[in-house]
Amino acid sequence: MKLNDDTALKIAEFLLQIKAIKLNPTAPYTWASGWKSPIYCDNRIALSHPKIRTYIRQQLVQNITTNYGKPDVIAGVATGAIAQGALVAEAMGLPFVYVRASAKEHGMGNLIEGKIEKGQTVVVVEDLISTGMSSLKAVDALRNADCDVKGMVAIFSYGFKVANDNFKKAKCKLNTLSDYDALIKQALKSNFITDNDLKSLKAWRESPEEWGK
Repeated sequence: MKLNDDTALKIAEFLLQIKAIKLNPTAPYTWASGWKSPIYCDNRIALSHPKIRTYIRQQLVQNITTNYGKPDVIAGVATGAIAQGALVAEAMGLPFVYVRASAKEHGMGNLIEGKIEKGQTVVVVEDLISTGMSSLKAVDALRNADCDVKGMVAIFSYGFKVANDNFKKAKCKLNTLSDYDALIKQALKSNFITDNDLKSLKAWRESPEEWGK
């Protein structure tokens, strides 16, 4: 996975400006996993900003076209990437489906919502990659439906080694618009953080489960 440096920095700048990404090394956030984190990311906030929403959509489409060609279907990962995936599918003139975190407990018990057929090629759209486990569950669901998953695109990745290992093990290509390294570089440039914050931020990325204990 090779980032476009200009795009990565611009995405990082946008997400920082609208506070979709917040950095606070001195008063860390607590994730659902229990990890203490100096960063909080909610890319759904970008949907409320038309200029930024459009730029992200354009870059996702370009990323897909460059790395995977034109698939038969775009799939979004519920719930954060449903809207982004639908925007991408609309721009590319393609069918759209989304993959639930778990099968519906009523009705048809669907895991994949929307029409998809065996043998169709699919690119998965995700908003955020942490460990990659929830994202790869969507890939598994599509593969179990006999679809040919070409790979995944995402807005942002923390760049954890465990995520890289998980995608490699799953034999799923991943391309993201921006990542943690680009974020830190842009945050420093734009004075969202200071030089004194850098050591702590870099230490978190290396060992997030131990950071802050």
